[in-house]
Amino acid sequence: MPEERRSRLTPEDRRTQLMAIGVNFLADHPLDELTMDELARRAGVSRALAFHYFESKQGMHRAVVTTARDSLLHATAPRADLPPRERIDDTLRRFATFVRDHRGTFLSLVRGVASSDPTVRALVDESRELNAEHLREAFGELGVPDTRAVRMALRAWVAFAEEVFVSVAADDLADDAELVALLVRTLDATVAASSDSAL
Repeated sequence: MPEERRSRLTPEDRRTQLMAIGVNFLADHPLDELTMDELARRAGVSRALAFHYFESKQGMHRAVVTTARDSLLHATAPRADLPPRERIDDTLRRFATFVRDHRGTFLSLVRGVASSDPTVRALVDESRELNAEHLREAFGELGVPDTRAVRMALRAWVAFAEEVFVSVAADDLADDAELVALLVRTLDATVAASSDSAL
């Protein structure tokens, strides 16, 4: 019976299933603990089939991190219909909600930059660059000059915000409104300081 159910999955559906299992694994475990054997065991398939879809443990890690990263980016994508200041606040609120709902996945993503695989580190860095770029665009609309110093400061602030979310993710009593207010204050201060820099 299990073989019949497995045989009904198309290759695309099977890959989607394996990806979902991999991302769910991140909720409670670090990425490095996700082996091909563990993925196959959780999916109820052979190790050979798992290798058929990912070829290597590194390939599987890249695919899983890409899926997790894209789900975060999708959930926190800035709303183009909002003015820049409201857009920033709204994005940070949705970021907080994502971390609350998917704290394990978020922690694995943030810590993924420590992976031994440079491709995995690059995937995580790409999301940081994109988030910094979204902020640069919003502040550009508010009249902040697009300088090297501002870009560097925004990238650094994104890493700071991730650390704040990591710290608060374990605290169920933390107030999201106060968290967002703190992040907005530090963001404004960072931008103001970097705007005056000659770098």
